[in-house]
Amino acid sequence: MTIYRKQLAEIPLSILDLSPISEGKTAADAFHNSLDLAQHGDDWGFQRYWVAEHHNTPSVGSSATSVLIGYIAGGTKRIRVGSGGIMLPNHAPLMIAEQFGTLESLYPGRIDLGLGRAPGTDQITARALRRDRNGGQSFPDLLAELMAYFQPAEGDPVRAIPGEGMEIPIWLLGSSDFSARLAGELGLPFAFAGHFSPDFILPALEIYRHHFRPSTVLEQPYAMVGVNVIAADHDDEAQYLATSLYQSFLQLVRRTPKPIQPPVKNLDALWDSFERDAVERSLSSTIIGGPETVQQKLQALLDATQADEIMINTSTYEHTDRIHSYEIVKKIWR
Repeated sequence: MTIYRKQLAEIPLSILDLSPISEGKTAADAFHNSLDLAQHGDDWGFQRYWVAEHHNTPSVGSSATSVLIGYIAGGTKRIRVGSGGIMLPNHAPLMIAEQFGTLESLYPGRIDLGLGRAPGTDQITARALRRDRNGGQSFPDLLAELMAYFQPAEGDPVRAIPGEGMEIPIWLLGSSDFSARLAGELGLPFAFAGHFSPDFILPALEIYRHHFRPSTVLEQPYAMVGVNVIAADHDDEAQYLATSLYQSFLQLVRRTPKPIQPPVKNLDALWDSFERDAVERSLSSTIIGGPETVQQKLQALLDATQADEIMINTSTYEHTDRIHSYEIVKKIWR
């Protein structure tokens, strides 16, 4: 039996943004850069632009995720804008329904609500967010409560205004099998965080597709895979730029987070063998190189995953290098 091979040009590509803060820059700089990237993505035909909720992380500016979504949606015209994701156990479902109801009211037909169950931070900060220690386990109940607020609710004692009656696409995000199974059982689209959990990409997608049940939202499973991509004009240049990303993950291993650091010529001067192995394992799916290398590796990812959409995260020290990386991907794709 012949299996149809998807081509990169046949699927949507999207952008994941953590609104990175580089050493010597401010959060305001990061937000302006995010809008600039979103506007380029809008012009270049990318499908959606998601920002991710993280807290107490010096290199990430997207902690007030809903506020940033509004800023980006207000400065773009076509591209879908949403969360990749909102960490639901950090919030009251009613508040998320109201926030995204507001966004959908302002930018109708362009808002996505991607939801995760992790805290998006360390445990001390999670407690500062007043997050229940069992928040991850209660995620299905929180999700059901949130989804109920979007249903017509006249006569109910608590209503999401705005929010009720709105058809805002809900995605489940995950880096393991929990959300994959739940998304399948509920018939929701699923996005896998392959940019930091590469070992579980294929098992999670298999679980999602196996457990998928048609719903009013989807008749067939729809899976998006996230991946880090750093593209430059030449392989060596891309490898050099990628050392900023490697330093960020090294800081996570050491629990010494910093803003995005400038690239370096020799990473071996910064880490020991244990740290190198830990970082390289976390970033094993990262695609780094010139146009030809990136095209081959993106197609290989698509061949392996049969993803319906790929979401690209690019983290570089200089904003101009990030823009150029996405421009290269756009040319490969189109």
